[in-house]
Amino acid sequence: MRKLPRSFYDRDTIAVARDLLGKYLVHKKRIGRIVEVEAYLGPHDRAAHSAKGLTERTKVMFGPPGHAYVYMVYGMYYCMNVVTEREGHASAVLLRAIEPVQHIEERTQGPGLLCKAMRIDKRLNAHDLLSDNFYIAAAPNTEPFAIARRPRIGVDYAGHWSKRLLRFYIKGNPFVSRR
Repeated sequence: MRKLPRSFYDRDTIAVARDLLGKYLVHKKRIGRIVEVEAYLGPHDRAAHSAKGLTERTKVMFGPPGHAYVYMVYGMYYCMNVVTEREGHASAVLLRAIEPVQHIEERTQGPGLLCKAMRIDKRLNAHDLLSDNFYIAAAPNTEPFAIARRPRIGVDYAGHWSKRLLRFYIKGNPFVSRR
């Protein structure tokens, strides 16, 4: 499989989010096809972690594109984002759901379940996605698909940002977390 180059991530976050759909997330022997994502557009986006500024937790988001931002929510689930755009911009794309392709038996509909099934945890925070054991690859022989666009999930606190259509998923895919 062909890993995505750094230049793929060093682009507009919404474009990266849409283009991640259908790509393969690879962690060691586990492979899942990305079917749902959410875009977080930097410190001005009140739903983004970077809206609170540069902290120990968010410093990965402020770093170079093409790295994993992995954090824990609710004290029990890990979530994975892909850092996008130029260093210092602090944008990222949350991976919300994958379709199991290889060596995945668990449910994968939702960011916490995705990370659990892929064995992604805090140890992979700041990991370079151009590595040999944890990366995103172009999918071989991808059939065309339609993309749905909806508001992000669980960000009601973010004012008008909660209504923005920044969640993208493959229409009709049974592994999407929420329609």
